[in-house]
Formats: sequence, structure tokens, C-alpha cells
Amino acid sequence: MSTLTLAVRDSGTMLRRNLLHMRRYPSLTLMLIGVPVIILLLFVYVFGGTLGAGLGPSGDRGDYANYVTPGILLITVASAAQGTAISVAMDMTEGIIARFRTMAIFRPSVLTGHVLGSVIQTMVSIAAVTGAALLVGFRPTATPLEWLAVFGVLTMITVAVTWLSVALGLVSESVETASNLPMPLVLLPFLGSGFVPTDSMPTAVRWFADYQPFTPVMETLRGLLFGTGIGANAILAVAWCAVITVLCFLWAKALYNRSRAA
Repeated sequence: MSTLTLAVRDSGTMLRRNLLHMRRYPSLTLMLIGVPVIILLLFVYVFGGTLGAGLGPSGDRGDYANYVTPGILLITVASAAQGTAISVAMDMTEGIIARFRTMAIFRPSVLTGHVLGSVIQTMVSIAAVTGAALLVGFRPTATPLEWLAVFGVLTMITVAVTWLSVALGLVSESVETASNLPMPLVLLPFLGSGFVPTDSMPTAVRWFADYQPFTPVMETLRGLLFGTGIGANAILAVAWCAVITVLCFLWAKALYNRSRAA
């Protein structure tokens, strides 16, 4: 059996393992959907009347729902990182990896299964959160081609954040540590253009907000969803996703190989 065939077969097996975990423990998926939806409802119905002023032709909650939804989608992506890091840390600390080492399997398939499973779970959560946003007034004007591009951008940032969370799970010495390390990611949409335009922020905060990874992703999503200008944000979004994915993949691979050699 060739290495490629072995890799595909074993990666598929590990993916099924992770999907079974998701089916048996649906609470994590429900939390990934529930938390962003609660934040969406809070900002649209409590703050939307005020924050929506100046964001659209009517400046009401509907305009704010259109503005805030890309930020909520990025919160959904960031929230999934915690569950992935915990799952990886549990595998590393509870002995299952030692068992896998005694089996004739493609070693990196363990990480591949976590990544693919998390990406699928996150995209399902994004679909559910998008549905909730539509119910509270989110009204995109994107064409089918633009929706396809939106899906591509969300997939890219999901893969990047997932590899980061895998690396954080591998570097953690305990499950508790793994549950805490990804938490700052959830703050990035708040410290970017997720909830208010960055030009309303103080200079120092605005500088961080403009140049952190999530802001160009959110601006690209807005441009695609509503036909507004994207400028250089698309290039920055793709660049950030590519850099994070490659660096975190290499980091995770090094950590995993080191654990195997230990």
C-alpha cells in the first residue's frame, strides 16, 4: 500500500473518530452555535438601535445586523478553537497517542482527523449562526458567486485557526491549560472592526484593530456580502490565513514529532 493511500485511509478513519465524538457529545456544537447567537441577539436588540446609526440608509437594527454578522461569524470560528485544543490535549495526556504508536497507521493522520473534524463542525456552526442572523434582520445582497467566495474565505480562516488550536493543544501540559490558551482569539473581533468601525477608536487601539488578522477577513466578508469596496483587504485576508496556516502546521508537526520521540 502506497504512503498516499495509507495517509488517506487513516486520515479518514481519524476523521470518523472525531465525527463520532461530536455526535455522542453534541453539547460542544450547541455551545459553538449558542454563544455567538446570544452575542448576536445582545448586540442587535440591545445596542443595535444606537450602534446602527450612520451604518446604513436607515441606521436601524437591520443595518447593524448587516454590519455585525461578519464579526459574529468570526467569533464562531474563534470559539471552535477551544474545543479543538481541548480534544488534542486530551489525546496527548490520556494515553491514546501511546496506543496509536503501537499500530501501523500513518502518524500525522491523528492531527489531520482533528483538523478536518473541527473544520466540519465549525462550518456547520457558521451555517446555523448565519440562519439566526437572517432571522434578526441580516439581509446580504451577495450573488451566488460572491457567496461561494464568502464560503472560501470562511474556510480559509477556519483552517488557519484550527491549526493554531491544534498547536496550542499540543503545547499544553494539561487539558485545563489547553482550554485557556485559545480564549484570547474570541476577543479579536471585538478589538477589530467586528462591532464598530475602527475609525471610531483611539489611535493606538485603531492601529491594532486595523492590522490584526481578523479585521481584513471581516472587511472582505462585508464587501462580498454587500457589494461594498474591499480594497487590499482580500489580499491581506488571504495572506494572514496562509501565514497562520503554514506556521501553525509546522509548529504542530514539530510538537507532535517531539512527543512521539519522547
